[in-house]
Formats: sequence, structure tokens, C-alpha cells
Amino acid sequence: MAADLYMPKEITNEKLPAIAVSGPYGAVKEQSSGLYAQHLAEQGFLTLAFDPSFTGESGGKPRYSSSMDINTEDFCAAVDFLSCCEQVDAQRIGILGICGWGGIALNAAALDPRIKATVCVTLYNMTRVTQQGYFDSMDEEARYKLKQELAQLRTEEFRTGEIKPQGGLPEQ
Repeated sequence: MAADLYMPKEITNEKLPAIAVSGPYGAVKEQSSGLYAQHLAEQGFLTLAFDPSFTGESGGKPRYSSSMDINTEDFCAAVDFLSCCEQVDAQRIGILGICGWGGIALNAAALDPRIKATVCVTLYNMTRVTQQGYFDSMDEEARYKLKQELAQLRTEEFRTGEIKPQGGLPEQ
């Protein structure tokens, strides 16, 4: 994973609290997460703004795709890195998820006891939206139909070798 590390200007010998920052969906570390990370570093935190898997300078294919499981693991990987930094107090590591990454931050916090604080700057929980649609608009039948359509798309993509981006991505 590609990331930018932000440090407070005034460094002492004390270990610092640290925060991993990511989001919004499709954004890169130089955008919102970098701004939050910079501001938090000015407040005395060591911060890490990262590009999620498949996005920006981070690797992985298909590009610009999203996976709740993989992106949850991205936050845990950021915590792996922070917990091994000499300057970081490993007992004071938090995460910040912006926009759709708020729900992913909640997932990571539920799984990883090293995360001591979680902040979500979001209007909705993207994990729930993925599971139940916006405003819980998908009932069980609609979710099943969507799964069937996605399974058919996967088979077609595997057969042809051509990945067809689905919604929310630029044409070029």
C-alpha cells in the first residue's frame, strides 16, 4: 500500500499517538485523507494517509475497485505499520474513515483490538449501503437478484477477459 506519513513539527522523545486515515471512495491520499492527516499532525498526532488497494499508487487489479473485506484489511495493514514505528505509542492508535470509508473504519475497529479510537466522517455507513442499498431500499429478493446479475457478469468477464467497470467510474 502506498501512503504518506505526516509528523508533528515539534518532535520530542515521547512516543506519539497515531491515526491511519483513508477515504472517500475513489479518492487518493493526496486529497481529503491527506488534508485530515496534515491537520491532525499539526495537533500532535503521527498520521498515515494511504491509498487503498487497487487505488492511486497502491497496487492490485482490477484497478479502482472496492472490496469491504480487502479495504477493512487495508486499515489493519496501516495499523500494522504504525504499531511498528519507533515514534508511535502502540497503545494509542486510531483510525479515521472519510465518507464511504466510515463504515470500513467501523469494520476494522470491530476486528482489530489494537485500534483504540475510531472516527467516521460520513453521512452514511457504506457497508450497510452495500448490503441493503441506499436507505435500506433492497429487500432480500432484490439482493438475491443483484447477486445473480453480478455472478453472471463475473462469468462473462472471466470468459472474455474483459473487465466492465460498473457505475461511478469515468469512461476513460
